[in-house]
Amino acid sequence: MSKRPVFPVLAQFVSATAGRNMTTVAYAAVSLGVAMMTLLTVAPAYDAAAHWVDALLWGCLAYFVFEWLVRLRHMRQRGRLWFYALSGAGLVDAVGALAVPLALLAGIEPKTAWLLAILWVLKVVPGIPGLRQLRRVLVVESGPLLSVLVIFLMVVFLASVAEYFLEHDVQPQTFGSVPAALWWAVVTLTTTGYGDVVPITPLGRIVAAMVMISGLGVFGLWTGILATGFAAETRRDNFLKTWETVSKVPFFATLGPAAIADVTQMLRTMDLPPRTMIIRKDTNGDCMYFVAAGEVEVDLPGRKVKLGEGAFIGEMALLGNAKRGANVTTTKVSRLLVLDLVDFRLLMARHPELAETIDAEAKRRELENQ
Repeated sequence: MSKRPVFPVLAQFVSATAGRNMTTVAYAAVSLGVAMMTLLTVAPAYDAAAHWVDALLWGCLAYFVFEWLVRLRHMRQRGRLWFYALSGAGLVDAVGALAVPLALLAGIEPKTAWLLAILWVLKVVPGIPGLRQLRRVLVVESGPLLSVLVIFLMVVFLASVAEYFLEHDVQPQTFGSVPAALWWAVVTLTTTGYGDVVPITPLGRIVAAMVMISGLGVFGLWTGILATGFAAETRRDNFLKTWETVSKVPFFATLGPAAIADVTQMLRTMDLPPRTMIIRKDTNGDCMYFVAAGEVEVDLPGRKVKLGEGAFIGEMALLGNAKRGANVTTTKVSRLLVLDLVDFRLLMARHPELAETIDAEAKRRELENQ
């Protein structure tokens, strides 16, 4: 009887391990394994706790081998074994499980072989949300990025040939060939400036100055392209999330897709914890709120009114009463859609049916509050 609870927990653990997402145990194994690998290179610390370090490294490796085998078995049962084995995630799992053992079997010195444990950090890459967005940006902006790369290579080769021509007679050791000059060109164009190779002729220094200025321009272009791409992707993601939220609000249910798109561009989303004050009485109103999820409480004279999903608040101040008439706080975790005053007036002008609905609701609440 005492063993019964163990099997459901074990089955749940194996099921979670078979999934493509990182588990808490996997994150802990990666962190611990990399920490022990680092400690392995610190001679005094490793000598003092060699047995513990080795044991923990083998334990982490055993987990990654177990994880890889579980996923292979799971994918074989689903008929997708080769799809997983040849995918990026499958190759990373295979490398994490086999790299160190294969290095040890090949006769590599153990301390050197265990340095391959650094490959375990690749397992956390699929769990980083921003990398998926970065991949989309790189795909969408691949043309401009490649164009700037071509400019970068052109400047590097032109500068290296020019410096070879100008400097190889006076500095044969550092500028004795075009490949040798390429090191200087890359270091200078990236504005790193190690100073180990420096032109000394007047024309050579003029070329170097031009390369430095070109480096600022090239990397400025790359930065601008990526920043613009990320901004566009962020706006797209926010638009999709807001669209999904707006479409679930009953107040907007009767609107067509074009009207919902118009509303989505004007609204911004707020996620608030419980007992957060949204509106304070007698303050100037500059926006109204739609309750997309959760619940808010309106503190009226002598009573409190709770409003749930689909309700809207704060419209009274926008319809003529500049001052807020009551305190409003959240009672649970809530998601609100915020419509600012300028956008409110623009939206009412574009969609008279919304204006009529909000005006009717405002009059009804005004009568109730009297």
